[in-house]
Amino acid sequence: MTKKESDKLLSLALHSPTAFNIQNWRFVVVKDKALREQIKEASWDQAQVTDASLLVILCADLKAWNKEPMRYWRSAPEPVQEFIVPAIQEYYTGLDQVQRDEAMRSCGIAAQTLMLAAKSMGYDSCPMDGFDFDAVADIINLPDDHAICMFVAIGKSVGEPAAPKDKLPLDEVIITDAFD
Repeated sequence: MTKKESDKLLSLALHSPTAFNIQNWRFVVVKDKALREQIKEASWDQAQVTDASLLVILCADLKAWNKEPMRYWRSAPEPVQEFIVPAIQEYYTGLDQVQRDEAMRSCGIAAQTLMLAAKSMGYDSCPMDGFDFDAVADIINLPDDHAICMFVAIGKSVGEPAAPKDKLPLDEVIITDAFD
């Protein structure tokens, strides 16, 4: 993957939606081969960590909501700013689980955006959570107010992926209106 392609791919991911537009995802693009080897060791020796053209560690800035929230709404009309910025504070203040849940949802949406954009560019991808989160956090020097959500490994497939088997039937996963 060329730098131009990876820049385009990452730029597309920036269009992923987030609650209150707080853009709480952070994309750690691991290029250094030695770091990738360390991450591979912490990832049950999964080959895609080192073999992928692009390895992105999606991290959540759990406190993005409280870091200059006006910056997310600079171009909005003043009445919108006056409503939204205090609403951000009210929604997240003191609610650590809400902060984490929303950040993880945002990272999941961004991961899906990366994967779909990669496919549209002729690349394959693999979402990954099979790794020692604490070890990888140490390797990438993750700030204390951040959490790792997942990896997305992107590159050209070395073979045809196996067709998913044993999918549950629709009537087992689709609930109409409410659970019984």
